[in-house]
Amino acid sequence: MERSTYHHGDLRNALVAAATSAVRAGGPGALVVREVAREVGVSPNAAYRHFAGHADLLGTVAEHARGAMGAAMAEELGAVGPHADPLALARSRLGAVGRAYVEYAVAEPGLFRVAFGERPEGPPRCVGGPDPWAMLQERLDEMDAVGGLGPRGREGADTVAWASVHGLAELLVGPLAGLDDEARAVAVERQLAVVAAGLAA
Repeated sequence: MERSTYHHGDLRNALVAAATSAVRAGGPGALVVREVAREVGVSPNAAYRHFAGHADLLGTVAEHARGAMGAAMAEELGAVGPHADPLALARSRLGAVGRAYVEYAVAEPGLFRVAFGERPEGPPRCVGGPDPWAMLQERLDEMDAVGGLGPRGREGADTVAWASVHGLAELLVGPLAGLDDEARAVAVERQLAVVAAGLAA
């Protein structure tokens, strides 16, 4: 029997929470609409009244994952202390969002894989936090304003920075997942230093 305790909107949120738990535990491939519906105590037909299908539900989980990553990045950014040198401050802020990006991936590999696994229709939405891509743009604008991007300026800087940090994150949740905390931290800091130096060249 279906639960009768759901009010309008509650079932959708419950389905998203159950789907998020499934993806967190096993990655995108672990999401099965029938299993999610069973987890919250409703029929698959009830789930399909809220989501068009598997892709729709997975896309919603991705929106929440991107928002959670953005929230983690904002928290790390907020912890950056003051600097007398504007360029040093800009570099620290850029490093903070990059570091948080990788740390989120390592802490939530399943959600990280779904966050950017499929190209959404239109601009990617984020639920529960700021857009990680927009946060990168803001930090690069700040770097550019203080002369931290070298003669090439902003052209292509966003793609290069994101590809570099995202690639490291992919390695750390894949082939390099066995690194201990210290080795991983060293790899992250060196990669961030390479990004900053490359953007300034």
